Amino acid sequence: MSARCDKTRLFKASFSFQGVLFLAVLASSLLSACADRPLPETVLSGETMGTTYSVKYINQPGEANSARTEKSAHTEEEVAANVARLLTHLDKLLSTYQQESELNQLNRAEVGVDVPVSSILWQVLLIADQTYRDSNGAFDPSVGPLVDLWGFGPTAAPDNVPPDAVIESLLIDTGFKHLDFEPNKQAVVKRSDIRLDLSAVAKGYAADRVAELLFDMGLQRFMVEVGGELRLAGTNGRNQPWRIAIEVPELLRGGVQEVVVATDVGVATSGDYRNYFERDGVRYSHTIDPRTGRPIRHNLASATVIAGSAAQADALATAFMVLGTEQSLALANRNEIAVYLISRGPDGWHTSLSKSFETYLQR
Repeated sequence: MSARCDKTRLFKASFSFQGVLFLAVLASSLLSACADRPLPETVLSGETMGTTYSVKYINQPGEANSARTEKSAHTEEEVAANVARLLTHLDKLLSTYQQESELNQLNRAEVGVDVPVSSILWQVLLIADQTYRDSNGAFDPSVGPLVDLWGFGPTAAPDNVPPDAVIESLLIDTGFKHLDFEPNKQAVVKRSDIRLDLSAVAKGYAADRVAELLFDMGLQRFMVEVGGELRLAGTNGRNQPWRIAIEVPELLRGGVQEVVVATDVGVATSGDYRNYFERDGVRYSHTIDPRTGRPIRHNLASATVIAGSAAQADALATAFMVLGTEQSLALANRNEIAVYLISRGPDGWHTSLSKSFETYLQR
């Protein structure tokens, strides 16, 4: 008996709570032949880190990853419980919303004092530091106070342009360079009263850690999404690479701009069109350039990055949104980073991509 084609919706979109990151996940059944019935895909979902998460996996007995464990055929309840437990733990360490999170304890620490940190926070800080250096400061987790000043933080604020003097005063204590790393102690030292917000890397990191958990449970084929950031492994239920759609960057959800075919990578998208305000004919984006303390002024609307990990992709997508199209392409091609950019033009949307991204396109 031949399999019946699935006539479900073409895609569903995943967004962070800030509306910054967005990816449309194509239903694989509409992009592949209907000759064979696909293997069942289990889908889990929930809330974490102020946003949502979803996990889609194929659990077939006999497909255990022998390099990690011989376990397989876990129940859905076991997988769901382990994933939820892990994400709760990560949130307690990396959250800016939980007052007693490890990150907020670091933010409250005195200047000049050694602060030992957990291995998880240490790893995330190192990823952030590497991206900060690679992007010449375009990615900077200490930009939070400036984001708040412009009214784009967690607390509602009027859509006003702050005085230059106030911006300059906050810039004094902005800069990831003010955080020193002490590897021998696995500790950090604040050299200025900086306040860190790791939301532009933590969701991608969480997706990576969930992927490690699934591998350890013997699962090899899955798609993990946390706040719109993805980590892919193996193949989907039709034994094909996962297919991801990049959305047209429009306030009212547009169609599919491009289809990506990928596996065993992390994917992240950052954009500026869902959170902004206008004053006197000037558009002020929620994306703040940490080097100037002011919203970006270029025409880049979204950046999609494919990297070895979701954490890397997450941080780089944010950095590219600050850098703009030309600088992003130069940095990406120089470092063989796969990035797809959509910018505004007088005649509509314009797309650009690095050389490394071409292999992932579905034509």
